[in-house]
Amino acid sequence: MKFEGIYTPVITPHREDGSIDRDAFAAQIEYLIASGVHGLINGGSTGEYYAQSMQERLEMASLARDITKGRIHLMVGTVAIRLEDSIIMAEHAAKIGADSILVGSPPYSVPTEQENALNALAIDRAADLPIMLYNYPGRMGINMGEEFLDRVGRSRNFCAVKESSGDINRVHLLARDYPHIQMSCGMDDQALEFFAWGARSWVCGGSNFLPAEHIALYRACAIEGNFDKGRRIMSAMMPLMRVLEQGGKFIQCIKHGAEMMGQYAGPPRPPLKGLNKDDKRQLEQVVRVLKQTVAQIVAE
Repeated sequence: MKFEGIYTPVITPHREDGSIDRDAFAAQIEYLIASGVHGLINGGSTGEYYAQSMQERLEMASLARDITKGRIHLMVGTVAIRLEDSIIMAEHAAKIGADSILVGSPPYSVPTEQENALNALAIDRAADLPIMLYNYPGRMGINMGEEFLDRVGRSRNFCAVKESSGDINRVHLLARDYPHIQMSCGMDDQALEFFAWGARSWVCGGSNFLPAEHIALYRACAIEGNFDKGRRIMSAMMPLMRVLEQGGKFIQCIKHGAEMMGQYAGPPRPPLKGLNKDDKRQLEQVVRVLKQTVAQIVAE
């Protein structure tokens, strides 16, 4: 399977009491499909999977498939501390007809490369679906190194890796030594570099509320090969990247951004709290300038 374009890890809208607003979730998916993103991810960290029960995770995956009805690529996240829970998510993804699954390292346990590979291969056997790996050592505590990649690469299902280490040398390693595993941008402020090294997809939380702008960068770099245009778009997007990543308020910013576009998102689940007025004002100013600048670049 080829992963091409913008893949949006969909937010989970919550009511003030913390319950999931399924109608708002459906509306967010419809908004993204209409906006032209290329794939959706249910059960990613942007969707706050870590704050959901297993039953909620299963129900939301089923709901995502019911809403999309095969109109767009649906990837289901399987990351969990317990292998048993990851296998449950993988089996459910296959049962509901998901197009692929997202497989990360089990957080906190800090397995060896061999142990982590065996964990991923067990999830693979449970689903037998195309897999995008998720390398995020900052959250998981370990890196999907060369021993890991060599071991999992023996299965045809490991098609891609969302690289979120922030280490540009990993981009070079994947592009040169593992060309059979597609590289997907998972570090937003390095999107231009990923595309320059051959990435064809970008998993980006910001596309929950700025899908057109993220698609514009993908098109300029991956489709048109116009990196002069791509640099200008990326330059316009950099202030947004700084706002999203500062102070541990990524999900809160994504949710407020969605509400800026008229989509109900609600608050994050505890322990996270919503943005204060100053944070909202800063994000709103950055988004306003970004949209105007990118629109001008695209129109030229």
